[in-house]
Formats: sequence, structure tokens, C-alpha cells
Amino acid sequence: MSTASLVTVPRGRPTVSFELYPPRTPASEATAWETVERLAAAAPDFFSVTYGASGSTRDSSRALVRRILAETSVAPIAHLTCVGSTRAELVQFVDELIDDGVRDFLALRGDPPADQPTWVPQPDGVNTTAELVALIRAAELARFGTTGVLSVAVAAYPAGVSHTRTQDVVALRDKQAAGADFAITQVFYDVAAYVGLVEEARAAGVVLPLVAGIIPMTDPRRLRRLAQLTGVPVPEVLLDRLTAAADDEERHRIGIDATVALVEDVVSAGAPGLHLFTFNQYRPALDVVERLRRPLSTTSPRTIS
Repeated sequence: MSTASLVTVPRGRPTVSFELYPPRTPASEATAWETVERLAAAAPDFFSVTYGASGSTRDSSRALVRRILAETSVAPIAHLTCVGSTRAELVQFVDELIDDGVRDFLALRGDPPADQPTWVPQPDGVNTTAELVALIRAAELARFGTTGVLSVAVAAYPAGVSHTRTQDVVALRDKQAAGADFAITQVFYDVAAYVGLVEEARAAGVVLPLVAGIIPMTDPRRLRRLAQLTGVPVPEVLLDRLTAAADDEERHRIGIDATVALVEDVVSAGAPGLHLFTFNQYRPALDVVERLRRPLSTTSPRTIS
């Protein structure tokens, strides 16, 4: 069963999944794999494995995906970015991942190379996510003679990025037309941002399920850094409470409480799935899931029209 069917087929509860980072060094491989094993024991619906800017973690990302396929029962979604790669390189890498057993992709444009401030789109490249989705679908057709064997997810942006929501909805519609199955949102902290995105997308003809991307809000330093990277502001009240906590355990409790409250609002709003950005820290993600496991198993979310 593909990850697309997990999200699109009515299940009586949202999907729950985790984003993982490939280990950055050989020394961190054991720690990264412990995270995988701990999270896999919670029986998530799928993992996603990130892929560095311009393919900077290509080999380590692929290695982690292959190990997840070999040693767990959890389906991995392989992230794939297109900026900085030629069309031929991307076709080859998609074919290699299919050879590995990958059947699920997250197609992303990606960021320009950090060491090339004057970088411009390449004529032989794939320069938009919609083009990358189409490339994956073409590779699927060439390999299997049909479509529907692979699932292709894309990103959506509820708040705080360098483009407007209307621009993002137009891009979502292009990704849908190219063959995307569902979208996973980038981080947000206000359920109204998620609901607003869904409502505007539906009004524009986007029918893709929009899985809510959620970060466990336990680490104020990480939250501030994420705000710098994404442009999505973290509520100052939450940052103040986290910073003022008496110790790490109180800070953890405050962050989990805030995360669970946001997730409950998102589930009530009809989110078909929850994708937790773990940053390879298993405890916060598992604590969120543990707090939500019973309600999520019995909740039948309403649909945002």
C-alpha cells in the first residue's frame, strides 16, 4: 500500500508519521538508527527522509532509506530536490531509488547552492516542483508501463514564507496537475493558518489532501533557528514560557502541552494526517503521539470544504 492511499482512503483517524534526517557523520549513524528504531516501535504510518540542498546528503539519505526498507516494516518516503541537478541526473537517481525498492517520493524544489550566490536556473535542469513531479511520473511510466505504482507528495506553506498564500495555492494547483497525490505542510503554529490554506486551496480547485507538518515545541533554540530559516514566527508567549522554565523537564512538559493543543485543533479542523518533524529526537515526538494515541484512534475528522 502506498503512502498516498494511507492519506486519501478514509481510515477513521489521521495518519501519523515522522520526518528523519540522515546521519551527518559516520559517528552519528548509531544514534540516528536508534531514533529510527524507537519511532518504528510506535507503528507510524510512514517515515520521510530528508535530502540536503542540491543533493548534499544524497548518499546518506539513500543509505538510510535502504536500511529502513530492509530492517523495518515502515514505508519510507524519499525526499528529492531538483535545484542544482540536471534532468539526466534526476532521472538516474529516481531509477536508482526505484531499484532500491522505494515507491514513495516527496518532490521539492530545494534551495540554490549556498556557495553560489549568483546561481540561476539551468536550461538543462528541472526548476520547479511541478516539473519534478512530472519527471517522477514519466520515470514511473517508463519503468512500470503505468502510473499509480509510485506515490508523490509535495510541500505546502501555510504561513510566513517569501511568497504569498495565493502564489503557493497556484503552485499547489500546478503540482496537482503534474501528478502529485498529497501535500505535507511546512511548519506553522496557528491552526488558523492551516485552515486558511485549505480553504483557499479548495476554492482554487486543489483537492490534494493536506497533511499537517508539526514540530514538537520543546526546544526554544531550535524554534528560533527554524523561524530564521522559514520566516514563520514562533509565538513569543510560548518562547517566553519555555525560556523561563525551571529545568529541562518543565520545559519539555510546556512544549508537549503546546504541541498537543495545536495538533488537537488541527485534527478537529479535518487534517488527514500529522507529520512530526523530529530533528532525530525521538522523545518529544513519541510523547506527542502517546498523548494523542487514544483520541486519534477514535476521532473521525470533519472535512474542511
